[in-house]
Amino acid sequence: MPQVSVETIESVGERTVAIELRTPEGFDADPGQFVLVRATVDGSEEQRSSGNRSETGGVEETGYYTISSPDVEETLEITVEAAAEGTLAPWLAERSPGDTVEIEGPFGDVRYTGDGPVVVLAEGPGIGPAVGIAERAQRAGHDATVVFWGESPPHQERLDALEDEGGTVLLVGSLDEAADMLAGVEDETVYVFGFESFVRDAKTVAEAVGVDDLQTESFGAR
Repeated sequence: MPQVSVETIESVGERTVAIELRTPEGFDADPGQFVLVRATVDGSEEQRSSGNRSETGGVEETGYYTISSPDVEETLEITVEAAAEGTLAPWLAERSPGDTVEIEGPFGDVRYTGDGPVVVLAEGPGIGPAVGIAERAQRAGHDATVVFWGESPPHQERLDALEDEGGTVLLVGSLDEAADMLAGVEDETVYVFGFESFVRDAKTVAEAVGVDDLQTESFGAR
């Protein structure tokens, strides 16, 4: 696994940070794909979300962070929600520029390469890949819509910038509120990023209005 340096770290919402990492040599990815992050925490190698005990006596937690930058030319960004029950995420949220972590990847078939307009439905840390994809679409001259389930989404400044450039941002308390917008989908590719229940609900609402071709990434149960 290549070691990469932390270039910047910024609070972008409640318990949520955006971490910009130096792109390792030969690394190529698109927003929507994800990387494995590993670090040494208190003398033990930790990865997010597994539960296997490592040779050093710590608990090895495996998991992935989705790329939230529109490109990875010099740096790549991940959006980290530092949940209280986590181990690696709170540690990542306390990093400083110059610290290093290990990454592997990219992984995943869900990706946006700049081809056509997009609609992205997201909850929680799913707002990271949502803004990355929307920004990539706008750079390519395409329309972009972001639907976020909840209030006070992370990356508010980037969402405001998307709207300033002609994009659409919808904050909803229920995905049913997005049904009319989804019913009008024609050429747009529809992406969904969130936990299992959110992805399931998004599929139900989309299929009810005739949209059954979704690009989805589930972060597991919550």
